[in-house]
Amino acid sequence: MIGRHGGARSCIVLLVLSMSGASVPTTAAGQEVPWDFTAWKPIVDKPVFTGTGEATWDNRIRERGFILVGDDGTFHLWYTGYDGPKQANMSLGHATSPDGLKWTRDPANPIFHDTWTEDVCVVRHEGGYQMFAEGKGDVAHRLSSPDGIKWTDHGSLDIRKTDGTPIPPGPYGTPTGWFEDGTWYLLYERGDSGVWLATSRDLKTWTNVKDDPVLTCGPEPYDKEAVAVNQVVKRNGYYYAFYHATDQRPWKDWTSNVARSRDLIHWEKSPANPIVKDNCSSPILVNTPHGDRLYTMHPAVRAFEPAAATPPTAPR
Repeated sequence: MIGRHGGARSCIVLLVLSMSGASVPTTAAGQEVPWDFTAWKPIVDKPVFTGTGEATWDNRIRERGFILVGDDGTFHLWYTGYDGPKQANMSLGHATSPDGLKWTRDPANPIFHDTWTEDVCVVRHEGGYQMFAEGKGDVAHRLSSPDGIKWTDHGSLDIRKTDGTPIPPGPYGTPTGWFEDGTWYLLYERGDSGVWLATSRDLKTWTNVKDDPVLTCGPEPYDKEAVAVNQVVKRNGYYYAFYHATDQRPWKDWTSNVARSRDLIHWEKSPANPIVKDNCSSPILVNTPHGDRLYTMHPAVRAFEPAAATPPTAPR
């Protein structure tokens, strides 16, 4: 069993003022509630994990990978690998590390290749693991595993609108799972144009909480063209969503960002966004024996540690 813990150019950590105009939560004393997870610095100035660059099934890696830390302190990484053009089959790999910086690929790799599997989110649940991933055509599917190594695919997610009818045909990807008080929550994007929220009690049928996005593009410049949530964590009474975004179309030069919410429905974007720039995206927060770390997963895995926060400057 793996464990229970959460979750060429160097990346540049920037602080930028948000222009959302959203109301700011305050303490009982009328002070703004401090943000968590907004300032990061690279632990090393190069990726800690990449594709092999050789004639292997994981010549390249892409999209969101996921890291959990086991009870024995071992870091476990699930990642998507492929050996050819983007249209080739995407398979699931596994790697381990004693420190989260130096990784060893599983000799059994790829550990799952029966169906297209990329952009993975892994949740430990009832002694096993649930994985939410993209399939071919950016259609989300669910897998489960007793040990994090042997996976069973349960097929595409059945997502319904609030009235119970199926959501319109088309892609629905970057599925991010969260479990609390007997209910599963799913954040998913449609063409990266916004993020929707659905819930389920049985992991089989999902129903939108509302049929409009709970997280939208803009109005901030840095995420005006695309948004997709990668992970949800809970800290100090807030849910924090780590998400990637871009201000360009065609999409390129992705950034990593964070938003917070009291209820998973109403989100406030951090005034420090983007928290990591320079095309380092798909951020994942990992609670490690060394404290919080942020890993960006695409197009290679990079590791960050907390840095002293610098107040954002006022707009000119």
